Amino acid sequence: MKVSLSRRIEQNVQLINESMRSYLDATGRSYQRLIEAMQYSAFEGGKRVRPFLTLEFCRMLGGEDEASVPYAAAIEMIHTYSLIHDDLPCMDNDDLRRGKPTNHKRFGEATALLAGDALLTRAFGVAASAAATTAEQNMAAVRLLSEQAGFDGMAGGQMLDLMGEEKMPEENTFLLMNRLKTGCLIKTACMLGCLAAGFGAGTEEYAAAERYGEKLGFAFQIEDDLLDEGTEDEKTTFLSYLSKEEARRKILVLTDEAKKAIASYDNDGVLTTFADYLSDRTI
Repeated sequence: MKVSLSRRIEQNVQLINESMRSYLDATGRSYQRLIEAMQYSAFEGGKRVRPFLTLEFCRMLGGEDEASVPYAAAIEMIHTYSLIHDDLPCMDNDDLRRGKPTNHKRFGEATALLAGDALLTRAFGVAASAAATTAEQNMAAVRLLSEQAGFDGMAGGQMLDLMGEEKMPEENTFLLMNRLKTGCLIKTACMLGCLAAGFGAGTEEYAAAERYGEKLGFAFQIEDDLLDEGTEDEKTTFLSYLSKEEARRKILVLTDEAKKAIASYDNDGVLTTFADYLSDRTI
């Protein structure tokens, strides 16, 4: 039976916010300012795309929320850490995120740096100590997160992004940068949902999640560049290589490929509909 996507998104945001509050709940520390800085960015809003994917892949494959929630919270903590660091003066030097002062503007650069570090390390602890999954599942989740957030994943993509500020990259390098910086965590979110449901590396389900996530992550970044057109001064984007018409066609092709990857599993249509939703969003 088809479900309301907007209602499902709302429910998942509520679920992930409640879980993250429990994982980040800490009072009475003499270093409470650090906790406040972590919470400030963790609950500043956002679509919660990555935890949504983790929760829904687990559900699609018959798993329970109790199994997927810790992994979903972990990947959102890693995503949040990446945003804090991305905004720092040594990176993009942004003053605002989602209409609010960025973490370093609110708490200072040093505290923001520590808040990102603490969110990253907390994420691994949450995934490693998940109670409704086995030690083997948790180990696989931690390994996956460390690989995809590290030098051969998101961090490597960020390095390529910094290098691209000095010289416009070749198209293949630009594609690799986006696959690592943005695509890795989106793909990982899908694969974490499979792990939570009991389908690890080597299974058809895991491979389907990886394909879906890769295509969705690619389409997601192109759509972001279309939405940001005219707001990024002299920054290389997909529109540096594609016309708007070509970019829109590419999004449609990638979205269709993502949906085909899970067609035999997505009985209630949530992840299929979500792919369409991301490809045609306005924010």
